[in-house]
Amino acid sequence: MARFGPLLVLSVGLILGATPLKAQQVDVWSRPVQTERTRTHDFIHYRVSLTFDLDQKVFHGENRITLTPFADGLDRFEVDAEEIVVEAAFGPAGEELAFQPTDSSVVIILPNPPNFGDTVQVTLAYRGDNPQEGFFFDDAGDDHPQMVSTDSWPNEAHHWIPLYDYPHDKVTHDLIITVPAGNNVLANGRLVGVTEDAEAGATTWHWAQERPHSTYLMMLAIGPFAVIEDSLGDLPISYWVYPEAEEDARWIFEKTPRMIEFYSDLFDYPYPWAKYDQVTTPHVGGGAEATSATILGDGVIHDRKAEKDFSWERIIAHEIAHQWWGDLITLREWSHTWLNESFGTYSDYLWTRAEKGEDHGAWDLLGKKNQYLREARERYMRPIVFERYDLPGDNFDSHTYPKGACILHQLRYLLGDEPFFRTLSTFLHEHAYTPVDTHDFMKTVKDVTGRNMDWFFEQNLFLPGHPVFDVASEWDAESEEVRVQVRQVQSREHGVPIYRTPLRIGIVTPSGKRVEEVWLEQEEQAFVFPSPEKPLLVRFDEGNWLLKEWSYEKSVEELLFQARNDDAIGREWAVRELADNATNIEVAGTLMNLVREDPFWAVRVAALEVLRLDVWKELKSLYQLAAVDANSNVRRTAIRHLGEIGHQDLNPFFQERFRLDDSYLVQAEALTAIGLNGDRSYLPFLEEALEVPSHRDVIRQAAERAIEQLSKSG
Repeated sequence: MARFGPLLVLSVGLILGATPLKAQQVDVWSRPVQTERTRTHDFIHYRVSLTFDLDQKVFHGENRITLTPFADGLDRFEVDAEEIVVEAAFGPAGEELAFQPTDSSVVIILPNPPNFGDTVQVTLAYRGDNPQEGFFFDDAGDDHPQMVSTDSWPNEAHHWIPLYDYPHDKVTHDLIITVPAGNNVLANGRLVGVTEDAEAGATTWHWAQERPHSTYLMMLAIGPFAVIEDSLGDLPISYWVYPEAEEDARWIFEKTPRMIEFYSDLFDYPYPWAKYDQVTTPHVGGGAEATSATILGDGVIHDRKAEKDFSWERIIAHEIAHQWWGDLITLREWSHTWLNESFGTYSDYLWTRAEKGEDHGAWDLLGKKNQYLREARERYMRPIVFERYDLPGDNFDSHTYPKGACILHQLRYLLGDEPFFRTLSTFLHEHAYTPVDTHDFMKTVKDVTGRNMDWFFEQNLFLPGHPVFDVASEWDAESEEVRVQVRQVQSREHGVPIYRTPLRIGIVTPSGKRVEEVWLEQEEQAFVFPSPEKPLLVRFDEGNWLLKEWSYEKSVEELLFQARNDDAIGREWAVRELADNATNIEVAGTLMNLVREDPFWAVRVAALEVLRLDVWKELKSLYQLAAVDANSNVRRTAIRHLGEIGHQDLNPFFQERFRLDDSYLVQAEALTAIGLNGDRSYLPFLEEALEVPSHRDVIRQAAERAIEQLSKSG
């Protein structure tokens, strides 16, 4: 689940230094301890029939429930129900049953208590009148048609169906939905059939979810959707969008079959459901997985020009990965959210790396690390597996999504690629269609690899925090040795440990490069390596495997070498470390060359941000060159810095870039730059820009800010 749409982050390369954590703003440790819900019976199947009046925003229906008791003598059972009214209960022969409603549930009395192994069927007749949680009636608006959509996560299916709403209970179900003619209906599973009632002006759609799943994964969408059909072999794939979005939806979702095939191969587990659909809704910010379908915020639809800055590809990939991680296997209770979201987040990284290359993948993973580190520094630190929460959504944060993904990356490093992915596949095969917890996964690691990794899970999942390293290195010419000193300086509050982890140290000399692997397990350790030559570079955490903060003071000479020769993550880090020396002519020269020549856009961005335009006035032409770079992030950065120097002679250049650039965000930056330069003669141009359409209205908003800025300057 990706609850929010794409974040517009120009540079996520900030790697936080080894400085003390701020006081935590949220006291997660005072939240109540939650435990797994207890039940007396197992629900097996729901057969739900619903008839809708979309204009009145009401529905009437029934749920025929099949269950079996865990022990003899079950004389009553309970289902969750809020914002719906159960009007009657019937036994298998149609006899009326007594029931007792509460504020959040209904208790049904069984006059002939069944025993263990028996099967019971009870039908509940009920109605709903415009529920406000998990189920949404929408009138036709400027940006969407009259429609119905759901988001049953995390426990809101019972706002439209009376059922047992907790993830450890997996059921099959039928949804039989009758709606006014002209509407299409999407639900989980296989489409059994569609029947027309011309006299009543109604259509009935029958969907069957024939493999068990959790109730929060149930979904329903009703509306005059355009349905774009696609496929992967025999697997039906469809994209359900508002009619006016059909043209853009075709290319936005075109990678869906390849994503499904990629994950099927990667996890060595074929896609497990009857079909895969994606449907748009105004009620989800990003994406919400459902079995065999994904509910996506309608912001997923954009024109081709917006793709470079507002792409939803990662979210689309993330939600597809949930068809395995979260839907096929599902967390048993909400403290184990990482089994859904960390695996989904790591999966979207794996897609990015495979699709866009090593540098883009590494940058994506670095962004995930820093997303967690910001939360840890500014809000709180908690264990990933954490039983303290008020609501399930409390645990759907940057610990569950990016931190857990980074921990999986470290586990991959420890186990090796083949054992790691074999473990994932085995876990899916062993626990398909069942609820799981973290200890199930820990056991699978042992069974597949033979390695007891309990220590790894204990420090990384069951304890809070992350390592913070203070690193130093020196070369001793006399002994011909390199000495690397590593101290762990993280706060130990709430049980944050001294971390045990392998560490790779890269040593580059004029004769070549070698990588040494050592183990960290103490608060302070020193490592000595032979080196007849003075190293050009000593690289801490070669390969960028660790989730960490660190400080590592280096000479300008070594940073310059690293900025020119390391991997993309190391180059970007070295460039930012050179910021205090940006007035040095050699440093400035190297940074200029990186702006022109570095193959990865984030390094070019970092160099532009570190260079001192206020010192090196001749850099103006370099920034103008960068303003036509192939990457929109580089162009945007260059124009932003040019705007900040306040040269009115650049306004014609900004105006030209606005007219020629193919990025909405770069165009917006050009308008902002004009506003900063104080030339009121450009007011007519800015007023024209107010009328230029753009994704998320970014151009109009930038034009308004620029006009306001010029008005102040007058």
